[in-house]
Amino acid sequence: MGRLSVNLCGIELDNPVIPASGTFGYGYEFADYYDINCLGTFSFKGTTKEPHFGNPTPRIAECTNGLINSIGLQNPGVDKVISEELPKLKKCFKKPVMANVSGFAVEDFAFTCEKLDKEEQVGWLEVNVSCPNVHGGGMAFGTNAETAASVVSAVKKVTKKPVIIKLSPNVTDIVTIAKACEAAGADGISLINTLLGMRINLKTRKPVVANKMGGFSGPAIFPVAVRMVYQVANAVKVPVVGMGGVSSAEDVIEMMLSGATAVEVGAANLVDPLASKKIIEDLPKTLDKYGIDNIKDIIGGVN
Repeated sequence: MGRLSVNLCGIELDNPVIPASGTFGYGYEFADYYDINCLGTFSFKGTTKEPHFGNPTPRIAECTNGLINSIGLQNPGVDKVISEELPKLKKCFKKPVMANVSGFAVEDFAFTCEKLDKEEQVGWLEVNVSCPNVHGGGMAFGTNAETAASVVSAVKKVTKKPVIIKLSPNVTDIVTIAKACEAAGADGISLINTLLGMRINLKTRKPVVANKMGGFSGPAIFPVAVRMVYQVANAVKVPVVGMGGVSSAEDVIEMMLSGATAVEVGAANLVDPLASKKIIEDLPKTLDKYGIDNIKDIIGGVN
């Protein structure tokens, strides 16, 4: 493989760049802009057992060095994802895709993962216990080590493909939760999801999103993400997928130095649909700039 290739849970990627769930739809929407096969892979829109309408509008707002979103896991449900979305994707994406899964009960996670595990095109199951925008689910599972581990255990019983657990930064001890997930059988850890944030419109005196609070993402959270990836990568033996405010090839290298095997790009895709493509194109010259022969050599390489 080339100098950009990495191995994520036994599956080879041409490069470590992965558009993050919720910022790349089901992939085919972006295929109108460029050949998405240049990506390492991507994590498709968060999928639940049943269709979910999501939160009331407004759901998204810009703020300094980032944005707040409160989409609320809007999706058509796993059956329609399998019958309608994946066939469209297969026409334009020839690599294994990462399936992002969320739920409102442990049984929901297991049900949805078991169905997606049977799909040939799905390479990894990214189990999201970290969504800050859903009442009664999502982040509620990711803020406690025991409950997060219970989701991992339930999913591993019904699946054969690599399970990557996506953790929330809105906790006091990310390492304890990551280690509990690893002990329960997780094949990888991905982090961080959005920080819980809030802004208020001074003219209306109302929150800028209808849900009052939402997920804060973008460049402003990058230092927090690097810190948490570093902490977790040094505490577990399974691979870590780093994300949070990544918007350049240099950010990718920094995240990998902190311990990430692969790197997800989130909010940057909403600002510029070509963001992930540009980062991949910039990686070779950025490696040259810092005297790096092979990107695999820098994983966890912070001094």
